[in-house]
Amino acid sequence: MASTPEENDNDSKLRSVSVDLNNDTSFMIDIPDALCERDKVKFTVHTKTTLGTFQNPEFSVLRQHEDFIWLHDTLVETEEYAGHIIPPSPPKPDFESPREKMHKLGEGEATMTKEEYTKMKQELEAEYLAVFKKTVQVHEVFLQRLSSHPVLSKDRNFQIFLEYDQDLSVRRKNTKEMFGGFFRNMVKTADEVIISGIKEVDDFFDQEKTFLLDYYNKIRDATTKAEKMTRAHKSVADDYIHFSATLNSLSADESTALKMYLLKLAELFEKLRKVEGRVASDEDLKLTELLRYYMRDIQAAKDLLYRRARALADYENSNKALEKAQLKSKEVQQAEEHQQLCCQKFEKLSESGKRELTSFKGRRVVAFRKNLIEMAELEIKHAKSSVSLLQSCIDMLKTN
Repeated sequence: MASTPEENDNDSKLRSVSVDLNNDTSFMIDIPDALCERDKVKFTVHTKTTLGTFQNPEFSVLRQHEDFIWLHDTLVETEEYAGHIIPPSPPKPDFESPREKMHKLGEGEATMTKEEYTKMKQELEAEYLAVFKKTVQVHEVFLQRLSSHPVLSKDRNFQIFLEYDQDLSVRRKNTKEMFGGFFRNMVKTADEVIISGIKEVDDFFDQEKTFLLDYYNKIRDATTKAEKMTRAHKSVADDYIHFSATLNSLSADESTALKMYLLKLAELFEKLRKVEGRVASDEDLKLTELLRYYMRDIQAAKDLLYRRARALADYENSNKALEKAQLKSKEVQQAEEHQQLCCQKFEKLSESGKRELTSFKGRRVVAFRKNLIEMAELEIKHAKSSVSLLQSCIDMLKTN
């Protein structure tokens, strides 16, 4: 299944999730096309740039989801980026839910009218397409976040990802490296216990830690409620299909004036179904998807705080090691050099961390404001459409 960017260009721009990216025309990345092959999605990554670090001003490559994960992991594991918020990796494409619904629909086809089945199938196909579009979008946003970052945009592996026109599988993590990542995660869990007892020395980071922990919980709760709200609107749209089909079925048995009323009501519910479906789609893209994204982005910011806490722990341990060396008058120079190195790393990480977390706050406010305004405008538009449909139907029924 392939996307059709030309046909849906205006629609995709209107409905895209905003994360407040810089509009730098010297380095632009987009995913104009993607192809879904069962459980695999092949993304066409298109780059247009005036930067001299690339061989050509415009080029495209094919990439899979695993390539995006490889790029994200290489950035996370690069020590010089420890003081930066690494944009969250895009979630793995998941088309299981719409496929399962389509399978269940097929099993229940015998219990539905032909009209009901056709409309339900159309709804599920639209849902599948929406999931596909969101999958493309989150992968595109990941790359655009990197291209707009003053430091990460210059990463060599990022350039390879964009420009290398061959399969990247040879550059992905092998089994040994994957196990290394597993053990590093275990160590991180242990380190979190160790550094949890370290007293924060900077009020800015202490406040940021408190804010992010509380904010993450609130965003997570809001995401759950937004998902429930979207499902409710989708359920209403599905119910309208059955109302419309039932009214059409009843009208077939009528030969009186009631037939016309039943047909008009059936038409009303069909039109309301389309409006309700658009409400569900807009709420999902303008609110739920934004909340999901910021859950991942907040986690990335928390990871920055963890790396800084780890650097602080290393710095404090180096101070203790230096004191011991001075007391014993043994290997003092090595201890001093190590202490200075830990101090420099901690200060550098703290400096860049402050800039990143300040930028995160600004980006978050702009993105939420933009999406909430757009969603409110769409909600008003759809509400007016529903009122207009209902009023027209009432007026027609009164005059006949």
